[in-house]
Amino acid sequence: MPAAAAPAPGRWHVWGRHLVLFVLTAASMFLTVGVGLAEKAGTGELEVRWDVGAGLKLVAALMSILLAHEMGHYVACRLYRIDATLPFFIPAPLINPLVGTFGAVIRIKSPFPHRRALFDVGVAGPLAGFVVCLPVLALAMLEARVVPTATAQGMPLGDPLLFTWAFALMRGAPPDGHTILIGPLGMAAWFGLLVTGLNLLPIGQLDGGHAIYALFRDRAYAIARGAWWIGVGLIVVGGPSWILWVILVRLIGLRHPPTLNDWEPLGRARAWVGALCLLIFVVCFLYQPIPFSWLDVWREFRPWLTSS
Repeated sequence: MPAAAAPAPGRWHVWGRHLVLFVLTAASMFLTVGVGLAEKAGTGELEVRWDVGAGLKLVAALMSILLAHEMGHYVACRLYRIDATLPFFIPAPLINPLVGTFGAVIRIKSPFPHRRALFDVGVAGPLAGFVVCLPVLALAMLEARVVPTATAQGMPLGDPLLFTWAFALMRGAPPDGHTILIGPLGMAAWFGLLVTGLNLLPIGQLDGGHAIYALFRDRAYAIARGAWWIGVGLIVVGGPSWILWVILVRLIGLRHPPTLNDWEPLGRARAWVGALCLLIFVVCFLYQPIPFSWLDVWREFRPWLTSS
């Protein structure tokens, strides 16, 4: 007798859990930016302050960028009949105090049929997310304020090249002694560019790793090892913020598995798209996302060490 067909997955597995995570992530973003504590005038007591507009701006902008990125992967998978899930959004209301999320991922459950499919699925996400990020970045530049550096509040952030160029083009370079204070749209654009740059690293099964294996195949592992060692070097130059990322990438793995047909050619057009992705990586990449050097670590822990 023929084997019984496997039961079709229920609604929870098809879209229910994805919808729940989508809502939780949106709520996490809103609470991270839209709710804060402020001191009551003259009392010294703290009260909850709501900034609904800021929370809604961040949710709308950043969720659009992340959704575009993951749906780029998903649609490419569907075009090649590759089994993949809808996006899993990752809420992080306390762990990531900047935007309240670690982004989103999809799970690809079947092998890639050939390198063309691997390349197209790999680059579709960063390209789609980057396209949506551009208008958010433009609006963020209009929203941003230039303030004296001495009075600036909030966590300092590193500037990707595209951030610097966009502000100089639309607003002009800030005068000496002043800095750019971004709003919720700026945070969405900053995090969107950060996610795009990190995903385009040419390592393992990151988006950049997919593209590098599709383009170079046998040399992809050597490129991934070199990129990983550069990341180790960035721990020294860029500060301790790279430690977790270097460990995480190593756990994911540097080597990319082969496709079912590694010998099918890519064509020249995909090589040009690969060059475009390299350019996007350069303008998005942050070697120091949060300026916190080893000297800052020493300054933080020195009083504790000397007192003990």
